[in-house]
Amino acid sequence: MLGGRRQFVAIISIVLSVVTTGLMCTAQGVAPGFALVRAVRYRPVVRAYASVEPAYVVTVSATEGGVLSGFTALPGSTVRAGAVLGHVQGPTLQLMLAQGEANVRGADAQLAAAQKSLAIVRQQLATHLSTNVMVHQAESALAQAQANDANAHSGLAAVRGMEAVIAPTSGTVLALAAADGEMVSAGQGLLTLQPAGKLWLRASIYGADINAVRVGMAGTFSSADGRAPVAVRVRSIFAALGANGAESVALVAAPGAAHATRWLNGEYGTVALRRPTETLLAVPTRSLILDQGRWWVLVKTARGFSRQAVVPGPARGWQTYVEQGLQAGQQVVAGNAYLLFHQGVANSYQPPD
Repeated sequence: MLGGRRQFVAIISIVLSVVTTGLMCTAQGVAPGFALVRAVRYRPVVRAYASVEPAYVVTVSATEGGVLSGFTALPGSTVRAGAVLGHVQGPTLQLMLAQGEANVRGADAQLAAAQKSLAIVRQQLATHLSTNVMVHQAESALAQAQANDANAHSGLAAVRGMEAVIAPTSGTVLALAAADGEMVSAGQGLLTLQPAGKLWLRASIYGADINAVRVGMAGTFSSADGRAPVAVRVRSIFAALGANGAESVALVAAPGAAHATRWLNGEYGTVALRRPTETLLAVPTRSLILDQGRWWVLVKTARGFSRQAVVPGPARGWQTYVEQGLQAGQQVVAGNAYLLFHQGVANSYQPPD
């Protein structure tokens, strides 16, 4: 058993020795190809996932406590601003309504009496049975009666408004928090409205890409359902990391953008934001060599090849843009770069005993 193991180790050692010797010979006999480092104009794009959300929602609440009646709204239904969605009826509101109606009747009677009194005083002035002072006093009394009457009617309208559940804005009913015939309390939420035309995009951007995003930056939103892209602009940046480590960016449709009116709450897709054009250095992707966690290229010099550490950026096709480490006009090895970079590894390799 021990002899068989030693024989197996010996065979593996021979195979490794042959392979490494072959690599060394191949590396020494290979003819490298060269590529010129070129400066190119590049416009990077920040891409992120985004979803359509309402900019805000409106909660419609009961002003006073009572029994909810005539409440027929359903989730998904569309309502207009000022529409009566139901009524709240209860003893408190009934008492306030009765008091308001009584105030209106009294104010109307006082207004009618003040108008009649002024008319009489003016008639008597022609026959010298009254004076200008009496006319002015009657006019002042009429003005006061008119103000009292307006206040009474406003108070009654306010009470009736407290009784009615009115939609404060046009929109879509998202959820109901009460049902017809239910006893509700003052301030209790009855339903939630999504205002019409108030949808926006929330994009989640990670890492260094957030540093490139600016308010006003233009881009496009491509929905996952394959519809035509919509032109968008960055409205605001949240400046706070979420639980998933991403920073949220708010985007809205650009003025005149097509299809934006057909956004749906919960729709998702991809946002592409166009950054300013930059000048980067392009090299063939096969020139890049990863070694011990760093990227390198082999630069042609008068003495041969020189290892140069680089910071690669975005890639397009068969080319990679290098952000740091090279200069335009240099020549880099583009053929068999990895083999040439490691051509001395066989010299330091020792097979196990």
